[in-house]
Amino acid sequence: MINKSSISGVTLLLVITLLITGCAPQPTATQAQPAPIKLTDGLGREIMLLTPAQRVVSLAPSNTEILFAINAGSLVVGRDEFSDYPGDAKNIPSIGGAFTKYNNEAIVALKPDLVLAAEINTSDQVKALEDLGITVFMVSNPSTLEEMYTRLLTVAQLTGRTTEASALVETLKGRVEIIKKAVSGVTVQPKVFYELDSTTPNAPYTAGPGTFVDLLIQMAGGENVGSSLSSAWAQISIEQLLILNPSLILLGDAAYGITAESVKQRTGWESIDAVKNDRIYPIDDNLVSRPGPRLVDGLEELAKLFHPELFK
Repeated sequence: MINKSSISGVTLLLVITLLITGCAPQPTATQAQPAPIKLTDGLGREIMLLTPAQRVVSLAPSNTEILFAINAGSLVVGRDEFSDYPGDAKNIPSIGGAFTKYNNEAIVALKPDLVLAAEINTSDQVKALEDLGITVFMVSNPSTLEEMYTRLLTVAQLTGRTTEASALVETLKGRVEIIKKAVSGVTVQPKVFYELDSTTPNAPYTAGPGTFVDLLIQMAGGENVGSSLSSAWAQISIEQLLILNPSLILLGDAAYGITAESVKQRTGWESIDAVKNDRIYPIDDNLVSRPGPRLVDGLEELAKLFHPELFK
């Protein structure tokens, strides 16, 4: 004879089992795979990564700075000889780069799943690495801050840091907007001479049109005397400088020992307004020439030098 209480117990157990198995996630025949990353690089090639890069080698200081800025510094396993910012970058193994020569064997040994090149790298260098089975993405130089933001987001897609990069871009745009508003009412713009190389003191090199130096000087409320030159990087004679008569001199070559005092001692320079009024300033050239997020730092520094009264 069957005990009714036993039947009830069995029934209850069956119901509980069905409830548990019904709520549990059911296995699927195939798990959904993330879509591969497909982007066109600066050489016009479509580069594909199946997943975000986890081991990256940077061939240019600008790329290294971008990677650290978007919180992808931990992914960098190799960097070029000149990548010196931020400080942690110096602790990463160098793969060369002096005189545009890289150690391809060292790059291969690092087993990167992505190498970030820049316009300082030749197409032959890119091909040599690709022939070794390495994925290389060429990050082209931007010509505007908007294009620089786009480069940040591109590198972020390649490394899985889109959230961090988007937040960074918004912060950078906000800082730029503050500078734009501050200098929007400026009526007197200082005439600025930016010195790049004074190996020949009376014919130094300067930044001409189409350079970030030229762009940032204008955005900061200044007038670049080099914008009248015919090329981006060119020498300018002391005769031309005397005619243009800059009211402010920036020493982008300060890192090589050039000082305001040494400029004052140059023959013929004593009649330039910037020299007479002691408006000669050293500046970190990397802030205005490396196409990365620190360009905004450079813009802020320039605006404060040109119009200190606006930033008290």
